[in-house]
Amino acid sequence: MQTVHSVSQVREHVRSWRSKGLSVGFVPTMGNLHPGHISLVNEARRRCDVVVVSIFVNPTQFGPNEDFDNYPRTLDADAAALVDAEADLLFAPAVDEMYPLGSNQTWVDVDRLGDTLCGASREGHFRGVTTVVSKLFNIVQPDVAVFGEKDFQQLAILRRMTEELLFPIKIVGAPTLREDDGLALSSRNGYLSDSERAQAPQLQQTLQAIGQALQAGERDFRALEQRHTDSLNQQGFQVDYLTIANARSLALAAPGDTDLVVAVAAKLGRTRLIDNISVSIVRDQ
Repeated sequence: MQTVHSVSQVREHVRSWRSKGLSVGFVPTMGNLHPGHISLVNEARRRCDVVVVSIFVNPTQFGPNEDFDNYPRTLDADAAALVDAEADLLFAPAVDEMYPLGSNQTWVDVDRLGDTLCGASREGHFRGVTTVVSKLFNIVQPDVAVFGEKDFQQLAILRRMTEELLFPIKIVGAPTLREDDGLALSSRNGYLSDSERAQAPQLQQTLQAIGQALQAGERDFRALEQRHTDSLNQQGFQVDYLTIANARSLALAAPGDTDLVVAVAAKLGRTRLIDNISVSIVRDQ
């Protein structure tokens, strides 16, 4: 595996691969890699001849009170993990390589899908995500790009962006990897204290309880959300949202919806955690 830091170097590698008729898979990350990330690399490897991984902590998707400066940067360890995963190219640009003119004046924004869930409390977050992913797609020009289903809203937004901007790229969602106790793998889990880490799996347990209630026929979505929000808050979480949504539109689930996502974001101490489950229910008669 080679590590490069410039757009021109990536394009040179991609041109060489294309001249040989090779297909290109792509996994964008912000680094501090864990087995969940490696599972995305493995999925890209199964689908394509060569795999590019990017590591870039993107400043435009962080709000003014978020953890950009403290976000863990572990490039050497990440590169070693990618060698083991048999990635072909690591693209690790500096901020001025991705934003060469300084403050951006050109943005990619997906209306409505980014207004709910995380988008409601993280203003500008998804605009930063879609803009930088568009840049990366333009640089790498992959056949396939793989993202984790843990970031359900992000995946939905990037799928819509790819379709509407006519990127010739297949977007693949890979299943969430979890610890044995159910906690979704995340780079931010390292921020948790020992006591917080022991408590964190309650998020997934709450989602499962809601899923079971929905399968059992409960249809008062807002009351179900409120009951479990109150329970999490009483246990020491600070719930940003706990929402039962239409899995396609991400709007609040309404009577007659059958394909649902139950999504949660909550702080535990100073750490913001997200998780979700998909639930299919039988249409009420």
